[in-house]
Amino acid sequence: MAPPAATAPAPSVDDAAREVVEWLLLEGRHAPGFEQMMDRFCRRLMASGVPLLRAVCALPLLHPQIRTIAFFWRRNAEQVEIATRAHGTETSDEYLTSPFATLIEDGADGLRYRLEQMEPPYPYPVFAELKAQGATDYVAMTVLFAGGRRNVLSFTTDRPGGFSTADLALVDAVLPALGAVLETLALRRLATTVLDTYVGHRTGARILSGDIRRGTGANVRAVLWYCDLRGFTSLADRLPREELIALLNGYFEIMGGAVESRGGEIMKFIGDAMLAIFPLEESDPTGAAACTKALDAAQEALTDMAARNAERSAWGQPTLRCGIALHMGEVMYGNIGSANRLDFTVIGPAVNLVSRIEGLCSRLDRNVLTSAEVAEACASRLVSVGWHPVKGLNDPIEVYGLKEKTGTNEGTDE
Repeated sequence: MAPPAATAPAPSVDDAAREVVEWLLLEGRHAPGFEQMMDRFCRRLMASGVPLLRAVCALPLLHPQIRTIAFFWRRNAEQVEIATRAHGTETSDEYLTSPFATLIEDGADGLRYRLEQMEPPYPYPVFAELKAQGATDYVAMTVLFAGGRRNVLSFTTDRPGGFSTADLALVDAVLPALGAVLETLALRRLATTVLDTYVGHRTGARILSGDIRRGTGANVRAVLWYCDLRGFTSLADRLPREELIALLNGYFEIMGGAVESRGGEIMKFIGDAMLAIFPLEESDPTGAAACTKALDAAQEALTDMAARNAERSAWGQPTLRCGIALHMGEVMYGNIGSANRLDFTVIGPAVNLVSRIEGLCSRLDRNVLTSAEVAEACASRLVSVGWHPVKGLNDPIEVYGLKEKTGTNEGTDE
């Protein structure tokens, strides 16, 4: 009788952890984003014998609007769910009654609750939801980044008896490597967020691709947008600082939102003014599509301004007026500045001209004025309002306005 075939010994915790760590450092850190890395990491743990039902990773962010981003992995879900929490949620009951608050705010290193042995009332409301899904065990652990910033990972299983000692030893062994990979991805996301926030998405993408040398640039044909508040100086003299900043943020939210929703990119804020561009695509050689987007954005912005003014007037607050100028021309789009302080921006005569056209809005009592170049591309929507001198040019220029006045002419110059 033949001897029974030898069976390979089950891998030890150390061997399984080593395999997961090697994968994290060689492959996991190259994942395109958190959600892909989270999905692959959890499936690696399951392949190593850890019986996961759900895993959650929560990372505080350096972001002007978002305090925390969380990634929810579920065993039977097709993709990782992403949830963001705005600044201020750290004081909400939802957060303060969560296990994550205990780890982040109170400094605990880890938590474990054998859910299958527990009955209401639970120490954390989320446990009722997890038990309804069949969860039997819950573990949460902190992952430290450089500087001591605390992040949290939680793991849930539905296996009877919960996690084994070997399961938890494996997870604990891979946490340092996981933390290093998460921090790399967090820094990558931070760089993208900061660039998107402060220089715009297109410009940020150029910088991340390596286009950062001073003096680099390209000629770009675009529709230029320049808007400016009227009467801002008197407002700045009268309003408290916090109210003035809120007013400016609301104004730029309207203007910038209209521009970005139609594919434009904000170049810069200059006091109470904003410069943006709508680059011409190869499929739009005449600029008709770009001009249409810019005009649509201008009309949307003025409509939203009128609605905001109605609210401000109802509260006895000063209403706002602005001028928007559009011009189509060629600009140099590039990296300009001193040796230690650079700015991606657009320069050229077209930029100077669009700002001069905006200066005519108040004189001509128009919310929107365009150059002849824009009018040629969108003739059906614009009408000439005559020839007018502008600063810096010897000869007058012809400017155009919307055939139907739109926006806030009925507002005050306060």
